[in-house]
Amino acid sequence: MNFKFGVRSKCGVDLNIKGKALLKLSAPARCKTYAIKPSDFFLLNSKLFVKEGTQVKKGTPLFYDKLSPETKFVAPVSGTLTNIKRGERRKVLQLTIESDSTDDSEEFKIPNLSTASRKDIIDILLESGSWPYLSQRPYGIVANPKVKPKALFISIADKRPLGVDHDFILKDQVDEFQKGIEVLNMLCEHVYMGFPIKYDGPLKNIKGVIPYSVSGPHPVGNLSVHINKISPLNTGEHIWTINPEDVINIGNLILTGQFSAQRTIAVTGNSVSDPQYFRVTIGHEILPLLHEAQVNLNQINRFVNGDLLSGDFIDDEDHIGYYNNLVCVIPEGNEYRPFGWLPFKHNHLLSISRTSFNWILRKGNRNFEVDTNLNGEERALVVTGEMEKVFPLDIFPLQLIKACMVEDIEKMEALGIFEVVPEDFGLIDFSNSSKLEAQQIIKDALELMYKEVG
Repeated sequence: MNFKFGVRSKCGVDLNIKGKALLKLSAPARCKTYAIKPSDFFLLNSKLFVKEGTQVKKGTPLFYDKLSPETKFVAPVSGTLTNIKRGERRKVLQLTIESDSTDDSEEFKIPNLSTASRKDIIDILLESGSWPYLSQRPYGIVANPKVKPKALFISIADKRPLGVDHDFILKDQVDEFQKGIEVLNMLCEHVYMGFPIKYDGPLKNIKGVIPYSVSGPHPVGNLSVHINKISPLNTGEHIWTINPEDVINIGNLILTGQFSAQRTIAVTGNSVSDPQYFRVTIGHEILPLLHEAQVNLNQINRFVNGDLLSGDFIDDEDHIGYYNNLVCVIPEGNEYRPFGWLPFKHNHLLSISRTSFNWILRKGNRNFEVDTNLNGEERALVVTGEMEKVFPLDIFPLQLIKACMVEDIEKMEALGIFEVVPEDFGLIDFSNSSKLEAQQIIKDALELMYKEVG
C-alpha cells in the first residue's frame, strides 16, 4: 500500500499486558437494559425530549445539546425508557431503556448521494442521531454542524495497551465502511486515514481517503499525534475525527435508512480467562459479557470502560460507553509492597523505569500481569525530561500541565492546549514519578478554555 505520509515516533512505550483479546467474535444474547450517558459527550449540556415511561423506537430522540439544539442523541434500541438517573442540580447522568427485543426502528428518508448537497448530508445525520459519531478538535467535543473542518482523521492503528484489532472488527463490513467514507467525503475536503506500516489488510483498497502509515510505540496511535504531524491546528481552525466502526454505522444508515448503533467490544485484561470480542449494541450491559469472557468475579476487580490508561472506572452492573470498543478487567491493587523501590524486589511488575530489573523482561516482549496498585502516592517532585520521553507531540507537556494548574489561559493557548485531549496524557499518568493526575488536569483546563474562549 502506498502511503502519502508517515507518522513515526520513538517517544512512548508499548505496555505488554496479559489478557489481549483473541480473534474470536461472539454474539451474546440480547440484554434486558441499554443505557446512554450524556457524560460520554465531553462538555455537553443536555436537555431531554422524553420522560420516564416513554415508548421509544431505535432512532427516537432522547435528548439534545442546549448549545446546538439540532444535534440529537437517540435511542439505540426499541423499548421503554424506565429510568432517568439525575445528579446534582438535576443533571441527567443516565437514561436506561428496557428493550422489547423487536428492533422496531424509525425510518429516515435518505438523499441520493449522487445529487445530494453537503447540507443534505448534514441534515440526515442530524435527524437520524448519527451526527454524534463525529468529534471535533479542539476540545474533543461532538462536532459542530455549523463548522466546516479543514480535514477529518480516522485511524485503524491502535497502539493502546490491550488495544483492539480494527481489521478483525471491520473485515466483514468493507462495503459499509466504503459507503461511510463516501459520506464523509461530502462533509470534508480531506479525509486522512492511518494504517499500520506495511499494511496489507482488508481495507487496503479503500477509496476516498488519503492514507498514511503509523509506526512506533504507544501513544503514536492517538489521533492527536497524527493531526500534530500532518495537519496542525491553527487559530480558528477545526478538525473532525471519527472511530472506524462508526464509519460503518454511517454507511449502514445510508444503506438501510435506519439508525445503526453497532459496537464491537473486546473484553480484555489479566482477570479475563477467555478474552474475546462481542458484537453488541451501544449501551449494552457489561455483566453478560463478563460471564461470557469468563472473568474471575470471585476476586476484587477493577472494571474499566475503555483502555487501562484513559478509561472510566465502572462497576460490573454498568453499561458500555458510547464510543468504547474496549472493556478491561484487572485485579484491584490492595497489596502493600514494602521496599518496593529496591531493584531486586517485585521484578514481575510492569514499569518503564530502569530502577528495577523488570525492564529487561519488558524488552523481551513478556506479557505482564498488572493491578491498580499505585506503588506510592502523589509527590512534590517532577523529574526533568521524564514526560517528554513518552509524549510524541511537538508540545512541552510539563510546561503545559503547569500552565493548566494555575489556569493561565494565555500560556495554555501558546503551549498547545487546543491540540490535545486528556487521553494523550494517559502514558504520562502511568510513568511520571510525581504521580500527577495529568489527564484530569488537562480535562479541567479544556473545560475552562471552552467557557472562556469558546
